Formats: sequence, C-alpha cells, structure tokens
Amino acid sequence: MTAGILPLNSAMSDFELVTLASQGNRAAFKLLYQSHHQRIYTLSLRLCGHKNMAEEITQECFILVWQKLPQFRGESQFSTWLHSICVNQALSSIRKQQSFWARFIPLENETEPMSSDESYSGLDKLIFKLPQRARMVFVLCAIEGYQHDEIADLLGIAVGTSKTQYHRAKQLLQEML
Repeated sequence: MTAGILPLNSAMSDFELVTLASQGNRAAFKLLYQSHHQRIYTLSLRLCGHKNMAEEITQECFILVWQKLPQFRGESQFSTWLHSICVNQALSSIRKQQSFWARFIPLENETEPMSSDESYSGLDKLIFKLPQRARMVFVLCAIEGYQHDEIADLLGIAVGTSKTQYHRAKQLLQEML
C-alpha cells in the first residue's frame, strides 16, 4: 500500500497527517484542521477579542499552514509550529485592522465585542473587556506562556512596556472580580 491509499483516521499522528497533507492529501489536512481548529480559534479570539475577526484569523492561519506544510521539518511538534503561525497571523491581522482607515471605522462599530457573548464566561469574559494591548500581553504571557522579551519582539514594544501592560491587565482583572 502506498501512503496515498492508506485509510485515514483520527488515530493517526500529526506527523503522519502532515506528511500526507504536504503531499497534497486534502483528507489528511482536513483531519489536522479538525484536530486543531478549536485551539487556534480560541487563541485568535483571546488575542483580538472579536468573533468575526477571530474566524478570519483562523481561516487565514490554516490557509497559510496549507501553503507552508512542505516547510515543516518535524523538528518540533506540529502543534507548536501551528501555534507560532497562529500568533504571528493574529498579530499581523490586528495590526492591519489598526491601519489608517480602521481609525475612522473602528472594529467595535462593525461587531459586538465578545464580552457580550453568552458562550464565554469566567476569565475569558473578563479578558475580552481588557484594552487591546493589555489583553494581548496578558494572553501571551499568562495563558500562552511567552516571556516578556518574546512578547516585546512579537508586538514591537519594549520589554518594560510588556511588563507594564501585563501588570495593568492583572490590576484591571482584579478590579473586575
């Protein structure tokens, strides 16, 4: 049996699925998508705070992953590689949203912020209420485990600014509780 004829199933490892998907096997990519979609969507939503934008980021992320699959060498776990692509894609999309025209037509007027969505509760609901920069730093640091120097590089800010925004987010969350 060749790799293209093997029956696909959800018990296959990410590495096996990536190998097949990088050879053009769409069914293997679909299984990867189904396995990782919710995590990528949740991360995107926490970073941007808006459902529609998170859906777009998730879609763009998986398009980019499909295009870059042949570059995945297996030196890290697929989920780690995917996570890195997602964070970069989300931050890039957020920057685009803040372009010149977005200053005149803010995202808040286009869609309701997620703080009003009843499907989210607890900490996530409070995170959506944080100012954008503080929210991004808090999510990257407290939830995703990035260090302040990594966050500073990703966001193009000083390490001290990252620490300040993280402290601000924690204070605001405490006040909300």
